[in-house]
Amino acid sequence: MESWVGAMSTLLPRGIREGGHRFSFVTRDLQHYLRSAPVPGPHPLLGADNVLTAETNDPDELLPHLERLHRVLDFDGVATSCDYYLATAARLAERLGLPGPPPEAVEAACAKDRTRHALREAGVPGPAFALAETQRGLEEGAAALGYPLVVKPVDLCAGMFVRRVADVDELREAHAELRGFPVNARGQQRSPVVLLEELLTGAEVSVETVTFGGRTAVVGVTDKSVAGAPRFVETGHMFPAALDVGTERAVTDTAVAAVEALGLDDTVCHTEIKLTEDGPKLVEVNPRPAGNQITELIRRVTGIDLAAAHAQVALGEKPELDPVDTGAASAAISFLLPARPGRISEIRGTGALQDPAVVDHRLKPAGHQAGAATSNNNYLGHVMVTSDRPGAARARAESLIAELDVRYAEDAG
Repeated sequence: MESWVGAMSTLLPRGIREGGHRFSFVTRDLQHYLRSAPVPGPHPLLGADNVLTAETNDPDELLPHLERLHRVLDFDGVATSCDYYLATAARLAERLGLPGPPPEAVEAACAKDRTRHALREAGVPGPAFALAETQRGLEEGAAALGYPLVVKPVDLCAGMFVRRVADVDELREAHAELRGFPVNARGQQRSPVVLLEELLTGAEVSVETVTFGGRTAVVGVTDKSVAGAPRFVETGHMFPAALDVGTERAVTDTAVAAVEALGLDDTVCHTEIKLTEDGPKLVEVNPRPAGNQITELIRRVTGIDLAAAHAQVALGEKPELDPVDTGAASAAISFLLPARPGRISEIRGTGALQDPAVVDHRLKPAGHQAGAATSNNNYLGHVMVTSDRPGAARARAESLIAELDVRYAEDAG
């Protein structure tokens, strides 16, 4: 049911098919996907046995509608990769009597304010925080916490509208931006609640886990690089993260504690953590496979396909999580960010992408209208590499991205 329009709209259908399964695709707007095809040729989601149009933004209408279709099509599981529909998918699975995570746990994980309360109550380390809906409430919360702070919407993703603020003027500017975005990209009304957090300093990693039958298995830890201050735009990832044994154990223990505190089960999770001077601190828990092709980095190194595992747990099947020797000791992806908004005339320096270490790359074509580098939604492309040496893939991916030269149409004259 629904999907991200990027890599996961290819990876999840592939994982379902390679597991020997078939799927129906339910969406409120098929054109939303066709406008953003992730690969040349027919869209992978069109490989569904059935493409069903339904109002996925209205659970009260959607659930009984799919319950009636269930009598005819006999669904075996329900899955989505899109944050905005994770809770609805869990509620649908429960209604149809199919496997799935507890809806209340998914709803808590998808709402950053509820996540913060649940983790604080459970003693999982995280930033100091405050919540408010009004400008006055935000200013009072910020005064209590102290600047600098991070401002976050509680119900968006991909780093949208997340920014560092150093004073009350920047706080007002950030809040005004949020008020100007009352409806998300899927036509859903947003919550007015705003989250203020203590600014955590240190490297950021994510822990990829699969919880099945009440037990959480750690697949590994991914590192990430971030740029775009005062925004937090992810510029790349490497798997596995180059961590010492003690640090790795501390971050995985923190992630597992967070998953358990939220009551999540029968789901893949992508949990983001900051490595601060005071130890690991929880950023957020996402009850779905990681985006930004992190699942592909993991598959390239370990052979474990977390998109396929996502489908398996949705079917109530024990996920396949045994690593194999792929010949790769590390894999990394680096993203090309626009220097500024504008129409792209060409991207030079692509000859270097013939490097045998490159296993995947994609760049926006000439004529693409670049947006501002304020979130993970406006990349101009990516380069993915593998290496037979631990920890070596990141530097190679970053060097290849650095060789690319983006030219804008308005500069040609």
